[in-house]
Amino acid sequence: MLNEVMDMFAQADIENPSHNYLDGTFGRGGHARALIDRFPELSLYALDKDKEAIEHGKEQFAQRAKNKKFFIEQASFASLDKVIEDKHWPAKYDMILLDLGVSSPQLDQGSRGFSFYHQGPLDMRMDQRAPLTAEEIINYWSEEELVDIFRDYGEVFRPYNVVKSIIRERKKGSISSTSDLSGLIERSVGWKKKGKHPATQYFMALRLVVNRELEDLKEGLQALMKRLVPGGRLVVITFHSLEDRIVKQVFKTSEYGKPVNKKVIKPTREEELENKRSRSAKLRAFERIIEQSLKQEFDKRHGGRHE
Repeated sequence: MLNEVMDMFAQADIENPSHNYLDGTFGRGGHARALIDRFPELSLYALDKDKEAIEHGKEQFAQRAKNKKFFIEQASFASLDKVIEDKHWPAKYDMILLDLGVSSPQLDQGSRGFSFYHQGPLDMRMDQRAPLTAEEIINYWSEEELVDIFRDYGEVFRPYNVVKSIIRERKKGSISSTSDLSGLIERSVGWKKKGKHPATQYFMALRLVVNRELEDLKEGLQALMKRLVPGGRLVVITFHSLEDRIVKQVFKTSEYGKPVNKKVIKPTREEELENKRSRSAKLRAFERIIEQSLKQEFDKRHGGRHE
C-alpha cells in the first residue's frame, strides 16, 4: 500500500514542519526509501525489534547516517519515549508510520520459526534478545492458558481438540519445530489439504503473544500520537482484525486529534494480484489537531463530556 501511504503523508497540512519522519517498524526500509525519495529534506528515525532489520538499515542508509539524516535503534515503537530520552532523538515528528505484522524476510527464513511452510525451530521472536519463545509456550503453558491464547489472540472458535493434542503429545517429548506443531494441528482437525491451512490462526496467536504485539500497539499508539507536530499524521497498516479494532478505537476516542479516513483503506485489486500477502491489509490514518482546535473537535465527538 505504498501509494496510499505516500498520499496520506503528502496531503498533511503542517504549518511548522519538523522535517522528522519516524518509521516505527522499519523492516527492510521500503516505505522509508520511498519517503526519502519524495521528501529528501526529511531526517529519518527508525525503530525495529529485529536485529537483522537494524543491520540492513545501517547498510542501506549508510550515506544518510554519515550526513546525520538517518538514525536507527533496535527497540519497539512502544518504547519511543525511552529512545528519545536515551538517544536524544527529536521530540516531535511530521510523519509516523507503523506497518504491523511479520516482514517477508522473517516469514521466508525458516530459522525464525514464523511460518508453518518452512521447517525450523518454534521460535517466533522478532527480538532475539527476548526470553519467551513459541516453543516454551507450547511445551510448558497450561491447558487453560493455551485455550485462552488460541481463542483470544487467534480467534479460534473451538481450539480444544488441538490443545488436548498438544498436551498429549508433549508428554511423549518436546514439540520443538514448526513442522511438529503444524502436523499436529493438521491431524487434530482432520485437514484434507483444502482451503486455508488450519495452523494459520494458531501460529498467529503464538506470534502475537511471544512479541507482545497487541500490548505494544495499545501502548505505542498513545505515545506516538503525542509525538506528532500539529497537522502531522500517523499512518498504521494492520493485517488482522484484532489489530484493526485497536487502531480504530484508539483513533476514534483520542483527545489528541482525529481519524483522517472514516472508512478503512484496502489494497487495490492490482496490488492484491501482485502481492498476495497484501490482501488482508487495512490502512488507517490519524492527524494531530492544532492546539486551539483540539478541545472543539473533542467536544464535537464526545458531546462536550470530559473524563
